[in-house]
Amino acid sequence: MRFVFVAVAVTTIGSCAFADDEGNSKLQGDILRKAVSGKTVHLATPLGTLPIRFRMNGTMSGTAGELAAYTGSAADSGRWWVSSEKLCQRWQTWLDGKTYCFTLRQEGGTVHWVRNDGLSGKATIVR
Repeated sequence: MRFVFVAVAVTTIGSCAFADDEGNSKLQGDILRKAVSGKTVHLATPLGTLPIRFRMNGTMSGTAGELAAYTGSAADSGRWWVSSEKLCQRWQTWLDGKTYCFTLRQEGGTVHWVRNDGLSGKATIVR
């Protein structure tokens, strides 16, 4: 069984994020792009964390460490972009190289993500 190793988190969001009645912010468009660009995110999994680096040029890389048995390789790289208000990405080998898109919502220092197939999780940012 493979875990999903992609998500995004931010510690601060600009005023263009959309807040709901509970103070949660939905990350979209340029705010979403700025939130991930140049950042390293630690994705929470039941077996540990997975750091993912989102570069400003639209590439990303991740190192699985102790999770390599589940990802299929110790490291991978791929591309990320924002489309239709969602964060999309495609790894070269992880997740069978398929494209997935995510809706993101900030709650304090944590970002909750929901993938287009319904899978969900959390992540935190490391600057």
